[in-house]
Amino acid sequence: MTNDRTPLLEETEEILAARARWQFTGKTRPAFAETPGVNQESVWDYPRPPVIEAVNKRMEVRYNNQVIAATTRGKRVLETAGAPAYYFPPKDISREFDETLDIVSTCEWKGLAQTITIDGAEVGWRYVQMFPAFKELYLWMSFYPSKVDCYLDSQLAQAQPGGYYGGWVTHDLVGPIKGNPGSQGW
Repeated sequence: MTNDRTPLLEETEEILAARARWQFTGKTRPAFAETPGVNQESVWDYPRPPVIEAVNKRMEVRYNNQVIAATTRGKRVLETAGAPAYYFPPKDISREFDETLDIVSTCEWKGLAQTITIDGAEVGWRYVQMFPAFKELYLWMSFYPSKVDCYLDSQLAQAQPGGYYGGWVTHDLVGPIKGNPGSQGW
């Protein structure tokens, strides 16, 4: 859902400085990066600034064995060193969520995020104020594979290391993937 009413954020000097601090940008792999095999992707080949890409697989999220989101119209965000975060269009969410009104995090690329909860448990997020380049993800939901079961086709995704990021780790990714101690500057 993108329209002229999407709340946009100004790209301030502070935001531009945060964007500029990253050491790796996807142009070259660091020496410690794993080499991808056939049908694999290196997270070190993903760009920074990140990009949005259409997903050509069925995406599904289950909570307590119930489907809460399913789509074949999903998108993923690719960013250097991170597992992709997968986003669901609002129309493909099949249940109501307890939405906090508080902004809980800021991404220097995408915008301000709001937590999505079920029965008081944090299961995902959505962006409610956007930087212009990511406004097409306004109100799209993303889910933590550490909190709910997240599937690409029939493959159950694993959680990105570290607990902070919401990337989906699948068998076709090679890293190392940011999130572990010592990876904050990646």
